[in-house]
Amino acid sequence: MITMVTGGARSGKTNFAQNRLSGKTDVVYIATAKIEDNEMAERVKHHRNNRPSEWRTFEAYRNLENALGEENYYLLDCVTNLSSNIMFDLSKNESYIDNGIQNQIEKEILKELNQFISLINKTNKNLIIVTNELGDSIVPQNHISRVFRDIQGRVNQCLASISDEVFIVICGIEVRLK
Repeated sequence: MITMVTGGARSGKTNFAQNRLSGKTDVVYIATAKIEDNEMAERVKHHRNNRPSEWRTFEAYRNLENALGEENYYLLDCVTNLSSNIMFDLSKNESYIDNGIQNQIEKEILKELNQFISLINKTNKNLIIVTNELGDSIVPQNHISRVFRDIQGRVNQCLASISDEVFIVICGIEVRLK
């Protein structure tokens, strides 16, 4: 079973995803954030403190297949961090990302996710994917931000199409879309 949970920043996506796994101990929490400053360190600390201690944590945004173990439930939090990390790995510190690099970034993100989801399905595991909905806001003024929004929007469409269930969380309230 593949479940996708989307929504805006601080909408309650992670809480909703974690609550769906309430009472389960055979869970792997896949954390995709890179700690590069104090703000991200605080965010990661908050997430660590808010999930059950018996869950195994796997921290990476690449080679997600290495997270697979005997556990039956996997929570990928979040695709948006995974995507931005891969984007910056491939685009470095460029101020302009041409279409060729944009396509390469999107293919790499989808390759990583599709390989992992394929293994989840093949082994009859359950996956909850948390991602941000970035298209409900103003159009970013910055080129890099627009590129990221567009890539993430297409990635989310692909994930939604292969998910068994899709939820959006708004103000802490989940709405089933699929």
